[in-house]
Amino acid sequence: MGSKGEIKLSTEGIRYIALFESFTGARAKDCYEDDDNKRLIFVVKSGDMGLAIGKGGDHINRVKKAIGKHIEIIEHSEDPLEFVKNAFHPVSIKNVNLAVKDDKRIAYVEVLTKEKGLAIGRDGKNIEKVKKLSLRHHNIDDVIIQ
Repeated sequence: MGSKGEIKLSTEGIRYIALFESFTGARAKDCYEDDDNKRLIFVVKSGDMGLAIGKGGDHINRVKKAIGKHIEIIEHSEDPLEFVKNAFHPVSIKNVNLAVKDDKRIAYVEVLTKEKGLAIGRDGKNIEKVKKLSLRHHNIDDVIIQ
């Protein structure tokens, strides 16, 4: 594992990004390979979300077919709080606060009670995704749902 906040791409990840960009025209800043959940998570440049999805999901579906894995897309933001919100999409986020405790950056995320399960995901896969990507992109050590 690389140092905090460092985006390390595998050779495979670099290939996935090239394929993703050629099929969608969107620019990907990252491709996180979540092998445990057999999915790829692309972080696209801010403003490129519509391009990544395509009309009626056309672009993203072509990428799914070509790669043969489940694909998720998150829109990047230079603002760490906005990034965390984007990473939880489609969960409704009421509020995000960033605090520093014991030299660790922690994002506290307030979600609607009825959407807590969705925010965490089956076996914690959604919250894990948000934690990993928040660390890779914004040096956020932990994400806690409130």
